[in-house]
This record gives sequence, C-alpha cells and structure tokens, in this order.
Amino acid sequence: MLKRHTTGAMIMHWFNAICWFFLLGTGLGLLQNNALQIFGGTWGRWMRSLFGSGETLLMVHEGVGLLWAFCFLVYGLVAFRRVTLPFIKEIMKVSPKRDAEWLLKKGVIMTIGDTVLKKRDIDPTLPEQGFYNVGQKLFAIPSLFGGILIAATGIVLFLSDTLFRDPAIVQWAILLHFVIVGLVFAGLLIHIYMAAIAAGERPAFRSMFTGSVPENYAKHHHRLWYDQLTSDPK
Repeated sequence: MLKRHTTGAMIMHWFNAICWFFLLGTGLGLLQNNALQIFGGTWGRWMRSLFGSGETLLMVHEGVGLLWAFCFLVYGLVAFRRVTLPFIKEIMKVSPKRDAEWLLKKGVIMTIGDTVLKKRDIDPTLPEQGFYNVGQKLFAIPSLFGGILIAATGIVLFLSDTLFRDPAIVQWAILLHFVIVGLVFAGLLIHIYMAAIAAGERPAFRSMFTGSVPENYAKHHHRLWYDQLTSDPK
C-alpha cells in the first residue's frame, strides 16, 4: 500500500461533500420561481416545513455556506505551502497530446469497450498519468474556481441587506450562484460515478477513507506519480 492522502485532506474531502449536498438541498428548497421548482414545488414545501419557515431555512443555508467557505479558507492558508500550492500545481500540469489521447481512449473503453480500438490496430493502453489523471483534473480545476465564485456570490447575497444593496449586483450574484452550482454539480455526478461506481477506480474511492492505495493500482493508473515516488521516497 502507498500513502496517497493525508488525514487533513480526507477530512476536508468529506466535510466538503457533506456541506455540498446539504447546501444543494437547502438551496433548492429556497427556490420560489415556479419554472425552477423541483418536483412541482414539493421539495421546497417539504424543506420549509422541516426547518419551520423559509426564513429559518435561509438562515441555516447561509450559516452552513459561510462555515464551508471559512473552513476552506483557513485550511487553504494554513496548509498553503504543504497542500494548497502543490495541489494547484498538480492539477494545472497539462500534456496536450498525452491527455487528449487518454480522454479519447478512456471514453471509448468505458462506453463500447476496447475491442473497437484493437480492431483498428490501436493500442488500448492508456497514456501514463501523474497524481491526478486528466479526467480528475478536468473536474478539479472548475471545482476550484467554481467553489471560489460560489463562495463569493454567496457572500454578496448574504450582505445584500447591508453592503451590497444595488439590485443589479444582487441579481447578477443570484444568477451566477445558481448557474455555477449547476455546472459544478454536473461535474460532481461524473466524479461520483467514476470514483464510487466504476470498478477500475474503486481503490481511489477507498483511499478517501484509508489514505492509501495498492501499489499495483498506482503503477497502472498513476504511473508518473508512482515512478516519482519510487525514485524519491521523500
């Protein structure tokens, strides 16, 4: 077994997941636009009933949202050199040819299998990847910047009665908040499928509980990271 995640990283991962689903559920419950109601408005009525009123629901949503943003801000600053900066550098590493080939082959293999590739004399072996594969990077990058924008627009809405009173600013904040949450959530669904359901990636899912992955998994799925580990154990 090879160490892949620190205890702090695993705690923040699951803290993020819990907050995300809670904020998504309460946020959808706050929608009052009939065109956007979930299940014909049943969800919104149920959420308001659960929390006693729309005002309480909003207060709880804002409280958890501020807690989520504050914890990530503190964690990101405290662990900036040890965790945050290396994470940003890693997800920003791009090799256009290798990454494009990985995406194409992975997509074909997951949808119709590698037989098509073999029939066309194309090697189905995926190009070597680092600590994160390109699919994980395509989720991590928009999630990082999307999370920052979600937090920023949420703070604007939280302060709309005091600091940000301009209706235009508030309306734009509502629109951006809603759209970005929808886009990141769409990526989150793919992330959950790839991590928890796709058979080949299950060791990565288990590693978010144990912190470690099997050596064979690292060699097969993250060979560049594995080679780096074996050449420099530090």
